[in-house]
Amino acid sequence: MRIGIIGAGAMAAALGGGWAAAGHEVVIGARSAESARELAGRITATLGDTSPRRGTGTHTTEMPGIAESEPTSPIAVRAAGIGAAIAGADIVLMAVPVSALTELLAEHGSALAGKVVIDCTNAFLPDDAAPEGVTAFVLSEDAVAERIAAGAPKAHVVKAFNLLAAEVWAGTDRIFDGARLAVPICGDNPDAIATVATLAEDLALQPFPAGGLHQARYLEATSVFTVGLWFSGADARAMLPPLSAAFAVADA
Repeated sequence: MRIGIIGAGAMAAALGGGWAAAGHEVVIGARSAESARELAGRITATLGDTSPRRGTGTHTTEMPGIAESEPTSPIAVRAAGIGAAIAGADIVLMAVPVSALTELLAEHGSALAGKVVIDCTNAFLPDDAAPEGVTAFVLSEDAVAERIAAGAPKAHVVKAFNLLAAEVWAGTDRIFDGARLAVPICGDNPDAIATVATLAEDLALQPFPAGGLHQARYLEATSVFTVGLWFSGADARAMLPPLSAAFAVADA
């Protein structure tokens, strides 16, 4: 698949690196051309001359509409401007700060028409009401994915990969307490959901559908809640039993 990643931070590095390792065509587009080139070069150097290793993606050497940086290996990740990264991609990952979305959508929202757009962002702010010495967060915005969909109304927006830190996606551990690490996916287009599920599988993750895009706001709220628990030293995973022990029965 042809994946354009908008952003050059930790999430762009983790997910872009994993998908490139799986054999997908990846282009990094960022407001800073230098940052895009640096990340593309860093991922390419990490991959070296290895063949696709983690998933089912297929790699080719050309992406239409992209002014490529010079490749250093057969599976080189390339850098481009944001517009070119979007134009040459079938799938676009939004990995930018939420504060950048308004300008980004105003300039490029129409170019996202017909594309699968993965939103992995979270709108976190420090929780000023938390006790002194406790790190906690609140949402600065209730429904980021819905705002992206409104700004790119002809795109197929899917919320995924927002619950955990980039370091988890970049790591190799995928089995915890005997269960594969799962990625909930919210979206309204079945084909787009299936595409994102395949990308999750390429990272050795277990995808599962979590409802329409209107449910994405609950994923965003879950993230701010659980990340706050982890920062405070509580094991958020321990509060949810496995499905076999959930005993969820509807009230009479």
